[in-house]
Amino acid sequence: MSPSPLSESWLRGIAANPAAPSDVLIRLLDPVGRPAWRVLCEERDLPADVVDAVVAHPERAVRRAFARNPHVDPAQRGRLVSDPADLVRASLASGPRPRPRRPRPLPDAVIETLLTAEEAGEDGMLTADEIAGELISSRQIPLSYWRGLSEHPHPRLRVMGVNNAGWRRLGPARRAALLADPDPAVRAAAARRVRDLDPVALEAELPEENGHFRRGLLTNHPVTDTVAEACLAAGRDLWSLAQNRHTPYFAVVRLARDPDPEVRERVAARADVDAALLAELAEDPEESVRNRAVVHPLPRTWAERSAIDSVVGWHAVDCDCPIPEPDSSLSDGPDASWYEACAGSEHAVLRRVAASHPALPVELVARLAEDPDPEVRHRLACHHPLAPPETVLATFVARPRQRPHLLTLPGMPRTGLRHLLDHDDPEVRALAAADPSLDQAPARLLTDPDERVRRAAAAAPALRDAAALAALLDDPATAEGAAANPNLPARRLRELLDLAGVPALDRPPAVTLPHLQEGLS
Repeated sequence: MSPSPLSESWLRGIAANPAAPSDVLIRLLDPVGRPAWRVLCEERDLPADVVDAVVAHPERAVRRAFARNPHVDPAQRGRLVSDPADLVRASLASGPRPRPRRPRPLPDAVIETLLTAEEAGEDGMLTADEIAGELISSRQIPLSYWRGLSEHPHPRLRVMGVNNAGWRRLGPARRAALLADPDPAVRAAAARRVRDLDPVALEAELPEENGHFRRGLLTNHPVTDTVAEACLAAGRDLWSLAQNRHTPYFAVVRLARDPDPEVRERVAARADVDAALLAELAEDPEESVRNRAVVHPLPRTWAERSAIDSVVGWHAVDCDCPIPEPDSSLSDGPDASWYEACAGSEHAVLRRVAASHPALPVELVARLAEDPDPEVRHRLACHHPLAPPETVLATFVARPRQRPHLLTLPGMPRTGLRHLLDHDDPEVRALAAADPSLDQAPARLLTDPDERVRRAAAAAPALRDAAALAALLDDPATAEGAAANPNLPARRLRELLDLAGVPALDRPPAVTLPHLQEGLS
């Protein structure tokens, strides 16, 4: 008997079905179940026995999809750290897809294995260094791990600790130890960091041609008076100098009177401006300059400046930037008391900054959830784990770009959504259709013009009628959603697999591949 033309729809639906038992899910790992592999392995959480079958699967595509799964515990994904395929290890290193705003960190042992590997794997597609680079950019390494790398026993990790963990945070004794490290690569990295803080060395090495490298040097590294004077005289790199915390103060004063308002705005944001210069900028003819001068009173710190920079203009560029770690003791951000003061500011910009701080006290969260500025409420929903559910839901409706992140939050409402069934936005209707608290199935959405809405309506927990489900399973427009409906009995799911030509299990799947037992045991 040939498989049904609806087989692929059924397979994808069964893979997503939250009530599907392990034996059903494991059958999908057969080659016939390939159309369901991405849904099964990457887009849902899995029972432990199914995870065992996935990480031991002979097909690289199965293991690679699981390596990107944002729903499973990172320790389960980490079981692939010794996978023979470099593409699988690279997928583990690059992290879940879509990339979470606040990714859960991988276990330390997994991080260390990926960062210190000498060989990438059997595919020959990527080098071990490229895989390590994917991990470093993935944000799966917690700040607490970076803090200790300069003292790690492995020299490669000490180099990373020097290069990535912040040389300026290290004390004199630790710097001296690294400069005298027994490993030459560590000594060289430490020497480069010392050179980075030497303005005379920068003057000697500063390229004349414009470009990213020159701008980076003039934005972040100490500059001599001679370099600053040359830039001012030529009228070049002024944006870089205006935001460089090392720029000599005589140049800062001159930049505060530059014809370019963006240069003056950067000066108005600096932490080292004195009261007289700040008062002058507070009277600037350009509103953006005045606002930046008055919103942040003296005394101020560079960390506070950076926190404000992260939200200025956020309302215009619906931000999807990373969420910082909630433990402020591990970060270089402002003191908690500063964020708390911002929550009571008359300036909406500072209240937005406060709403972005994930460790803000609960009483201030409640206040900001009622803030008259919608951007304050939206940032609170995106950043704070205690944001009220109604605030999170309102942000989901108002901010489409934030929805992938909001759907990962435990505070995202899943019930009480009846009022959204007729919303203009199909993504909102689909969310409402999946509400398990509905007392009646959203039948009108089964013919919705949007495929996502039809699929959600057919999969709705409120749809319990067996005859209706049978009809939906036979309709190409709703077959996938109906196969994902949790009210389908396991017997019916197995029948659908039979009709799709997926072989039955004749014995428990083998889950032992020696290479997968190495590294973490």
